[in-house]
Parts: sequence; C-alpha cells; structure tokens
Amino acid sequence: MRIFFTGGSGKAGRHAVPYLRDRGHQILNADLAPLGADGVSDLAVDVTDAGQVWNALTGPIDLSELEDGPAPGFDAVVHFAAIPRIGLHPDNETFRINTMSTYNVVEAAAKLGIRKVIIASSETTYGVCFARGRADPHYLPVDEAYDVDPEDSYALSKVCNEHTARAFARRTGADVYALRIGNVIEPHEYGAFAGFRDDPECRRRNLFNYIDARDLGQIVDLCLGHDGLGFQVFNAANSFNAPDIPAPELAERFFPGVPIKGDLGPEDALFSNAKIRQVLGFEDRHDWRNEQG
Repeated sequence: MRIFFTGGSGKAGRHAVPYLRDRGHQILNADLAPLGADGVSDLAVDVTDAGQVWNALTGPIDLSELEDGPAPGFDAVVHFAAIPRIGLHPDNETFRINTMSTYNVVEAAAKLGIRKVIIASSETTYGVCFARGRADPHYLPVDEAYDVDPEDSYALSKVCNEHTARAFARRTGADVYALRIGNVIEPHEYGAFAGFRDDPECRRRNLFNYIDARDLGQIVDLCLGHDGLGFQVFNAANSFNAPDIPAPELAERFFPGVPIKGDLGPEDALFSNAKIRQVLGFEDRHDWRNEQG
C-alpha cells in the first residue's frame, strides 16, 4: 500500500515505519523532522496547517514518481503526529495542535476518498495516567467499552480526536481506526523492567501496560489489512502486565475496591488487548520477559 504516515520520526513512528516498509509498503513520512530511514521518503509538513496537509497528500512520495505523470495518490493514512504528553507545551497549545492536526489529516483523507485511516489515540483517555493525585479506573480490566473521562489536555485532545474520526467514518463509510496506544517501549528500554517488581507503584499510572514499538508496527499493519470495520477503537498494548505479578494481586494491591469485569486470570492484562487479538489476530512478538537480555 501507499501510506501517508504523519509523525514517523517520533518514538513510536521510528519503529513502526520501518516495520511497515519491511512488509512491502511505500511510505511518505510527513514530519517536521526527517526519519532518514532507508527506503522511506521524508517530507517536512506542519500538520496543523490544512493547506500543507492537502498539498502533501496530493503530491508524490518521492521525485522518482515524476516520470510517471500525476501522483497516484495514497491508499491509507496513518496519523501519529502529536504533542506526545502534557508538560511539553502549555495545555491549550497541546490541545490545539493535537486536535487541529487530526482534523486536518482526517478531513483531507476523507475528501480525497482514502478509505483507510488509522489515528493514534492513547491509554491516557482512561483518566488514570495524567490524573492529579491517585485516580482509579471505573473497572478492571479496562477495555474499549470504557466510558473515558480524562481531566488533562493531552488525553482530552485524544478523546476529541476519536470523535473526529468517528464523524468522518460516519460521513464517508470509510474505515477509520483509533488506537489507544499504551506506554511505548523501545528495544533499548527493556533494562528498566527488572526493577518494576521492586517498585511496581511506578507502573500504576500506566495500568501496568506496555506496547513494544515494533509490535505497534504489527498492529498498524494488521489494521491496514482488515477492511470493512468502519469506525473502531482498539487498545494497542502487549498481552502481559509489567511487572510479572499475578493480575488479581496487582488489582488488589494497587486498585483496591475497583470492580473486576468478568474473570481475571493470573496473566490477564489490566489494560485489555483482547479486541486486537480477537478481531485483528494480534500475537505478541516481544514479551518483555524475553527482551531484557
């Protein structure tokens, strides 16, 4: 597929983009900073500028395509570009950049007739990660049916983006999938996991989840390959809690009194990825317990 990928130079994108390239996709990385990956074209695009987004989406992937006449367009859009958390910009600027960039990208894709759009939402929408003080989820494990209720500008922007995605999916009938991405872990970061058993509290705000950046690439690829689902929200995380403590014990120690939805087995994740396993066929390739060496 010909993929317009925004934010491919970021922490998640710089692993997801090469994964997609290696699966045979052609990719234009639209980012303010270049990725510089072999076989991937970079274009400096400010996605908060609707004109730049439209121009980039209607141009070629690289100069070699000039020989073939008009650009053939894109088959899919993957929108990862964003301010990645609170505390980097004033709150209103985080909200503006994240919501306007998503509106610009999804609207342009819809009006150009692109039938597959994937956007990066966030684990923070569940209202625990960036809460002031100690917040509990409504129930465990958290799944996509959860009534999200964040209090911070970053997570609020992601909830708004999910509604934007849903609106355009309804308008066009296209597939628009929102990934509630967990705590992204790069290969070099696995050394920290050894200490999580000694200090599991440090993982509470993340609901003890993680997503290997390479497995996130797999999830994106699975989304590209599954058509006809309309608007969907998927928790994008690996299948195991970190640290390696039985899930009922984690729930009792760190979320006392929080209702348990269904049965909670010892290895069940408190941040449920059951939907991507059942609907998309996701299988972990990077279990943290095998990655620390």
